[in-house]
Amino acid sequence: MTTRIFNTPEVQDFLRLASGLKQDGGNPRTKEIIHRILSDLFKTIEDLNITSDEYWAGVAYINQLGTRSEAGLLSPGLGLDRYFDMRMDAEDAALGVTDGTPRTIEGPLYVAGAPVEQGFARLDDGSDKQGHTLIMHGTVYAADGKPVSGATVEVWHANTKGFYSHFDPTGEQQPFNMRRTIVTDADGRYKFQSIVPMGYGCPPDGPTQALLNQLGRHGNRPAHIHFFVTADGHRKLTTQINIDGDPLVYDDFAYATRDGLVPPLVEQTDEARIKEEGLTGPFSEIVFDIKLSALVNGVDNQIVDRPRLAA
Repeated sequence: MTTRIFNTPEVQDFLRLASGLKQDGGNPRTKEIIHRILSDLFKTIEDLNITSDEYWAGVAYINQLGTRSEAGLLSPGLGLDRYFDMRMDAEDAALGVTDGTPRTIEGPLYVAGAPVEQGFARLDDGSDKQGHTLIMHGTVYAADGKPVSGATVEVWHANTKGFYSHFDPTGEQQPFNMRRTIVTDADGRYKFQSIVPMGYGCPPDGPTQALLNQLGRHGNRPAHIHFFVTADGHRKLTTQINIDGDPLVYDDFAYATRDGLVPPLVEQTDEARIKEEGLTGPFSEIVFDIKLSALVNGVDNQIVDRPRLAA
């Protein structure tokens, strides 16, 4: 038998008390949010008849999640990051903003302060001996379709083991390996040389994968490359491209794949092209043009203020 007490005056009054609505001081917005979260949680406990054992297992899980610093990994895994993108897409549609390169999730592995290069950058330091050379380039376009000189293209990706510098448990990578900020040239172009990255999976012994196991889901991502792109008079673009041909391109546990963000990966074996790039053997090439969107009433409504690592 399920006991129904949620809608009683006693419980509703207690919710207002616990969330600070009956006290002076504090932050009204925080009170509003906590009141809603507590109310939804109380209602969930009642509707699903959650036991004390189940509740305290949840508390222990949250503690483990914090200990392993995996909250930023679980968030995209449960679709929360994607949901915020969906809301921003809907807001854009309501405002009539329909053009531009699609946004997608940032992920938890950005590091501020990457070296700045003009026009071209070498991302990798050559230490990943399994890496296959990648040349990626494109043009950044303004909302009016004209190339943008001086736009900043921040790019970061994993190595062939699926690890990012600054987060690599092997300790093999130097700071800012496969991370750069590229300033577009006079024709709005950016270009970099690196290696084709590999995807990664959630730590198999971590709390994120443990929950995904309970949901019958895998915790793997396809190979991908992240971007922040900024330019005067335009909104910051947060996006990433998936590596064409990866078997998980359309089965990403973080739900980051979007139409327009899987550009072709072309293997270049022509000797003239190899020589043109100053290389000694075949390489993969990706061409990815980026179109920015204008500020909305002079405001960038895509900026997300969140904790990020800086080095």
